[in-house]
Amino acid sequence: MFSRKNRRPKSPELHAAWESLDSGDVPGALRALRAVAETAPLAEVAQVTARAAATAGFDDLRDAGEALAAHPERAQNLYDFGYACVERGVPVLAIPALREAVRLVPDSAAALRELVSAYEREGRHREAVTALSAREESLADWPDRYLLAYNALMSGDLDLARRQHERLPDPAADPDDRIWLPARDRQRAMLERAASAAGATPLDHRDLRGWQYVMGGSLLGTLSPYGFDEGMHGRYAFLQESYDLCLRALLRLKLVLEATGVRPEAVALLPDRDSRIMGLAAAEVLELPVRPFEGAEPGTLVVAHDLNGLAEDERGREILAALRERAPGQVLHEHASCWTDPPVVAADSVGLLHQHLTPAWAEQMRLDENGEVGTAPADDRPEAEIAAEITAADPTPDEGDGSAPADPDERPAQLASAVADTWLRGPRGGVADTGPVSSSRFL
Repeated sequence: MFSRKNRRPKSPELHAAWESLDSGDVPGALRALRAVAETAPLAEVAQVTARAAATAGFDDLRDAGEALAAHPERAQNLYDFGYACVERGVPVLAIPALREAVRLVPDSAAALRELVSAYEREGRHREAVTALSAREESLADWPDRYLLAYNALMSGDLDLARRQHERLPDPAADPDDRIWLPARDRQRAMLERAASAAGATPLDHRDLRGWQYVMGGSLLGTLSPYGFDEGMHGRYAFLQESYDLCLRALLRLKLVLEATGVRPEAVALLPDRDSRIMGLAAAEVLELPVRPFEGAEPGTLVVAHDLNGLAEDERGREILAALRERAPGQVLHEHASCWTDPPVVAADSVGLLHQHLTPAWAEQMRLDENGEVGTAPADDRPEAEIAAEITAADPTPDEGDGSAPADPDERPAQLASAVADTWLRGPRGGVADTGPVSSSRFL
């Protein structure tokens, strides 16, 4: 039995994944599987996945993979495998199986919803739209039509998103649909933000600042001048921050506040060191007094360096929970927001987007006088001294690699002015929130 379960797959494209498992490298096997998930035979993908799952101790995925490898023609096996892949965080492996399950059982709402869930987790929103649109007239309003509107919005098709959203009945009218009220309100807020931003920004596939506002209500201050035409569109990848960039981002925050007519009365300092440094610098730039953060206080500007970093503070989770429901006129500014791991709370203003960032005052890599790579020690001076270093820096933009278009102050100011009436309004969940869509266990 053991030899049959572990016989080598016949497809050459799966050999690399199998060899990774021979050496116990499950992550390497999953990377190899990801590369061929759409082209390799489903039964053999399931076979390799089952072996990887057994190594990782994921019994549900192992059993589903073995069942699909034995009988790839059975729709229930396809669905169970796809479901297990989604639940175990490998939705890319679920998509071919679930797509086949939908083909075999076109009336299965469960299979369609699970396929849409897998597409969403992979960021393949246009394909989710295609799958849902194929049975548009037979969709249940909640969740299916809502999901069609949401994925249309996420793929940039605002016209389709509006049409489908307008067809949704009020979920408050049916007790079974009340769970969808937060999702409805969040989607409506996104569409309202899109309408307010449309005249000031193109909302095309390169418009990072515009879509950042539509999706999470965040006004983005600065854009990365590197790798713009390689898909970054203003995001940073790995960034060693500088005091100059810190000041430039704070000046863009000042510009946003002026353009929207929002005038905070004080800066509320968060407890973590990184946020306190940025909060003290912001107070100096904006000429505002400081006081400790005390929750939902009208008229305060709450400055976080990095909300994911704040979550690691002793009081971080409690503070983030409080920031989800902000007081009227209270503004949350996040200096450096991770776009690959969005925080649980969407800030009203964001200085920059990064994948991985080292703060300007942390230990950083440097080239020494001989051209050798070394490290510069962390700046352990008191927070107020580092804040003063920021406010004395040079905010001149980095020229970058020449790929990015110019981003003068007029660009963020124009958007901020246009959306002043919708900014600071509407639900403020995490950027990646999609609503209470749960998986069904049965086809």
